[in-house]
Amino acid sequence: MISGTFGDEDELLFEIELIAADGLELPVDAMLDTGFSYWLAIDNQDVEPLDWISLERQTLLTARGDFDFDIYAGQVKIDGQEFDIPVHVGQGLPEVLLGRQWLKTLRLVVDMPSGVLMLGG
Repeated sequence: MISGTFGDEDELLFEIELIAADGLELPVDAMLDTGFSYWLAIDNQDVEPLDWISLERQTLLTARGDFDFDIYAGQVKIDGQEFDIPVHVGQGLPEVLLGRQWLKTLRLVVDMPSGVLMLGG
């Protein structure tokens, strides 16, 4: 399991690696967003250096209204494991978001009074 941190407003933050098409691993801080139904969302400027393959376009209803996302075939590493996942890429995303699909495969432990935050197998 990887340890996470609590943000200034109690956000659930984890360091993960985005794996570029050439195998380069780029560490990023990602926020777990249980309101996001899918795997991962990143800003469009962050996907360019990864050289991931674009698959399709999808419109989702978000807290800010309808939002267009490009879906890419991405690869990430969490807790030492590599995952091939669809990644939602949109304009103006201030954070890298981990969605609730991860909660189907990884265990989440949150104990705010004790300062414990962990995600993993």
